[in-house]
Amino acid sequence: MVAAEQAAPNDQTLLQGADAANDAMDGVVAGTDLLAVVAEAQNLLQVGGPVVLILLALSVLSLSIILLKIWQFARLRPESTADIGRALLLWEQGKYADARQALKSKRPVSGLVYKAMVMAKGDMPTELIQEELSRQANGLIQQLRAYLRPLEVIASLSPLLGLMGTVLGMIVAFQQMEAAGSQVDPAVLSGGIWQALLTTAAGLAVAIPVAAAHSWLDRKVERVTALVNDTVTQVFTKQSGRQHPQSAQVVVEHRNVA
Repeated sequence: MVAAEQAAPNDQTLLQGADAANDAMDGVVAGTDLLAVVAEAQNLLQVGGPVVLILLALSVLSLSIILLKIWQFARLRPESTADIGRALLLWEQGKYADARQALKSKRPVSGLVYKAMVMAKGDMPTELIQEELSRQANGLIQQLRAYLRPLEVIASLSPLLGLMGTVLGMIVAFQQMEAAGSQVDPAVLSGGIWQALLTTAAGLAVAIPVAAAHSWLDRKVERVTALVNDTVTQVFTKQSGRQHPQSAQVVVEHRNVA
């Protein structure tokens, strides 16, 4: 009986030891796989040469810009219109103070609508109101468009850099064929060709996601531009008792900046 009680803890200890050994082996395997991936990446960078290094730098730069723009849009929330819709409804009903209080003026588009409401009830001429609101709206759009031009350049330049690397690699491969003379080894030629094509693949791998991200961000800016034009103009067209409201339209320019 005593021997059986002593054997049970020993079995449990053996099981725990086996589990620990398995965990250790899993850690070793994972570390080995990571080292293999790092070694393969270093090999590809060495084979691709300076062109792949340039593409790697461009990919890091583009990723930084994309994350920065996502953070900017998430923080400003320029496409949020829930408070603007309520404010314009109150404004149309003649409840001007309630309309201004319904706006979340910390949001950029809501802030522009708030300023438009304040100016609309003031003594400033309509032409001056239009110029001032257009100036502020254009400043907002240019802020949202900041750093989109580098993304466009990277998306256009990356495939060209990859193609240049391929051309340079093919030149080296054919130089090796010429040096070999009649004793040309097909393995040497095929190896030179795949090394040359590696840069083209790297260029496309950088350009495709960057082009997609640029198009997505640019479309968001276009929607904000249309939203600003629509909502600020509605402040004047829906104001009761105002004559010639169409003269107070806001002009927002949608152009690329760095």
